[in-house]
Amino acid sequence: MIPVVFSGNKKIFEGMLLSVMSLAKYSNEELNVYVLTMDLTFNNPKFDAITDEQIAVLTEVLQKKNPKSKAIKLDVTEQYKATLMQGKNHENGYTPYATLRLMLDLVPNLPDKMIYLDTDTMCCSDIKQLYDIDLEDKDCAIVKDYMGRFWIRRSYFNSGVMLMNLKQIRENGLFEKCRQMVFKKKMIMPDQSALNKYSKRKYLPFRFNEQRKIKEDTVVKHFCKGIVFFLPFGFHIYNIKQWHREKVHKSLKIFMFDDLYAEFDKMKAEGKF
Repeated sequence: MIPVVFSGNKKIFEGMLLSVMSLAKYSNEELNVYVLTMDLTFNNPKFDAITDEQIAVLTEVLQKKNPKSKAIKLDVTEQYKATLMQGKNHENGYTPYATLRLMLDLVPNLPDKMIYLDTDTMCCSDIKQLYDIDLEDKDCAIVKDYMGRFWIRRSYFNSGVMLMNLKQIRENGLFEKCRQMVFKKKMIMPDQSALNKYSKRKYLPFRFNEQRKIKEDTVVKHFCKGIVFFLPFGFHIYNIKQWHREKVHKSLKIFMFDDLYAEFDKMKAEGKF
């Protein structure tokens, strides 16, 4: 069984669905997809939790490939309110759902080893290639941030794809240290910055978190922000996600997910979501 964690709210469901569809497409393993979510509608009407009906749709997609697979909802509203709700990064350029992975040590009965994926990721081959990596004595296995390694520091990593040693993280208090930092210090990328500061990590090649063009050996494509430079001094920052289908085709020239787009459209037409 391979446990994979996503986080998000009701609004981001369609992107999460596409990511889960790609996960199931390339894996024959039993997949347990855990979805971290919370209801903060009392604070912001857009911050509604993933619904049980949406979890059922994810399970249906997973079980088409392997009947043992399933999606599992993890509502961490109370954990978030008790730890980060009053902190300096509750209101940030990113939604508070980005920090929910820092709650995993507070959720009982989770596997000791888990994969975390941002919602704006798509699998291009079997995720088992990532899960089977030996973490040794490290907290996590990660990939360097494509731009951060130049602009911030050479060791700076992107936390959108992580293989986590949750057993060790519980024991050494990594997520607790990160939560304290996120609570106290205003940051642009709060949870990622905290993880970069405190985690003991194993670096992996870009094929496990490809932040630019898909290669033949790419395992996960990450649709994160990018930058294009124009001579002599110009540049353009883009932020194209897998659900921006027209831009994925026209700007990124990516067509390998078209079969999933077609299946997605069929499900939507049938009223699945």
